Amino acid sequence: MRPGIHPPYGPVVFRDKAGGFAFLTRSTATSDQTVTWEDGHTYPVIDVEISSASHPFYTGQQRVLDTAGRVERFERRYGGAPGRPGAAEGTAR
Repeated sequence: MRPGIHPPYGPVVFRDKAGGFAFLTRSTATSDQTVTWEDGHTYPVIDVEISSASHPFYTGQQRVLDTAGRVERFERRYGGAPGRPGAAEGTAR
């Protein structure tokens, strides 16, 4: 690596305030805010809006959409596409 062209790489705390979750990792991201971590050292902290602790996919609160019901309702209302097998003839708008 060429010296002097890379940003400093060091420990940073990423904190998800909505999920009450924080983790210490290494990153080139920096912040003026600091936090005292569990080991007693002070690290820069970056607040994030969402993490695995608060994202609906990871927490199991994800909604499943009924796409099959929506497609059937659309086809009942507007008919199938012309020329498609099973489509009602003359119902295309």
